[in-house]
Amino acid sequence: MNIIKVTQESFNEWLDLALKLWPHGSIEEMRASLMNIFHSPREAGFLVRDESGKAIAFMNLSLRYEYVPDATQSPVAYVEGIYVDDEYRHQGIGTALIRYAERWALEQGCVELASDALIENTVSYQFHTHIGFREVERVVFFIKPLVAPD
Repeated sequence: MNIIKVTQESFNEWLDLALKLWPHGSIEEMRASLMNIFHSPREAGFLVRDESGKAIAFMNLSLRYEYVPDATQSPVAYVEGIYVDDEYRHQGIGTALIRYAERWALEQGCVELASDALIENTVSYQFHTHIGFREVERVVFFIKPLVAPD
């Protein structure tokens, strides 16, 4: 297993894996989002390659300067996305990615690593708590459409 920073040459492999994690948007939207990460000085994408060189997992990291629940200083290193192909799960790849993120965070001067998961994503919740994250907040977002008065 080899963890590498995403390059222009590996961009499409990153895109393919990201579409597996977030399948609800268009390819064009995902490409634009990843391109923003790729060119950002505060964000980075990483791929995991197996022994044959196949991309089997990815992780997106960022430095968040805005509010992060329960963080003690800014910036906070943030796991924006992490994904391991189904057939490679439960082999320590996710754990290795988080350990890599911890080193990256320390190199950026951070003292904490944060992440999130949807409330209904119990697999992600179990992974996060198993790897040493603790839950700090739950939230439900609301929206109300506005109708202009006549």
